[in-house]
Amino acid sequence: MYLYQQHRRFFAQTAGGLEEIAAAELKRLGAKRVQPGKRGIIFSADPEALCRVNYRARLISRVLAPLAEFPAGTPEELYLGAKKIDWTQIMRLDQTFAVFANVYRSRVTHSKYAALKVKDCVADMFRKRYHGKRPDVDTDSPDLAIGVHVLDDQATIFLDCSGGSLHRRGYRLDAVEAPMQETLAAAILDIAGWEGKRPLYDPMCGSGTLLAEAWLKAGNIPAGCLRQKWGFQLLPDHDKRTWIKVKLEEDNAIKPVRGGQIRGSDIEQAAVDMTRRNVARIPTGDELRVKRSDYRDLGGIEDSVIVCNPPYGVRMQPAADMKAFMREFGDFLKQKCKGSDAYIYVGDKELAGEIGLKPALRLPLRNGGLDGRLLKFELY
Repeated sequence: MYLYQQHRRFFAQTAGGLEEIAAAELKRLGAKRVQPGKRGIIFSADPEALCRVNYRARLISRVLAPLAEFPAGTPEELYLGAKKIDWTQIMRLDQTFAVFANVYRSRVTHSKYAALKVKDCVADMFRKRYHGKRPDVDTDSPDLAIGVHVLDDQATIFLDCSGGSLHRRGYRLDAVEAPMQETLAAAILDIAGWEGKRPLYDPMCGSGTLLAEAWLKAGNIPAGCLRQKWGFQLLPDHDKRTWIKVKLEEDNAIKPVRGGQIRGSDIEQAAVDMTRRNVARIPTGDELRVKRSDYRDLGGIEDSVIVCNPPYGVRMQPAADMKAFMREFGDFLKQKCKGSDAYIYVGDKELAGEIGLKPALRLPLRNGGLDGRLLKFELY
């Protein structure tokens, strides 16, 4: 019996700052005994809830199922511990795999070397059983992703139930430079309390991530609706009927999105075209209204929820121009957006004070490697 089977406990990874709202989402999806921690959440789930969390969750990046835990003070001990798992019962010879590792305060000091030892263990086990043949390694899109965590000479080996990062929804095939991560965009909508009833507008839509996530949320569309394979399908106790039941229930709960409720624009035609192509991959997303326009020419956005990620850094130079741009945008919000609430994500926290309005909320949120700030402005 594998470790996760003893108590049905799993670990969900999430970005720093999102732990509490991600934990609340997991509870809504049927998870039990939810315990948020630093950049992750421990939770319990029966097979149905595990499928539902992977298929629907918008705020987490992956779900890990612990397979085994053992002392690993040396690379040899790590190899022998991984050997206790019968990998030939988890994956087939014609499937691909990859191993990802991190190590902390351990005598095994190099994460890539730790991953290599477990990779060698898996390959050797197949070679011995299949007359020298072994599965191929695919680090981009493996059928089986294996996680290795070594802390204080204690190793835990995980199976990635998600089959790759859940922020890769599958709709964003085109992107501007420095795009917003999908999980962050989904979090901004949750923090805004937006449920699809109030008009939403993004005046600097870029490649459309915020609009796409809004479309998913308003239509109650599972975040994983475009994904073709899942890591949980390789769990030894996976039941196909459970997954089919969950998927059918969630797909049947999709609802139509009100026309014109979600709209956006961008000054660049290339960005508008990207947004249209990306959102059109989502069910009914080809009905999104988006146009080419400088925000200054919009005339105003009143009685709405405004969300945007203004261009910065590689998307707009030099820095002095960016400060002036933010001040102009602040004037636009103040003068032409009466009755709206604006949620502005600033990727460079130094620019957060340039808008010239007092924020009702200032929340640190990371976008990949960027230490940004989410600002809320109530525009009376």
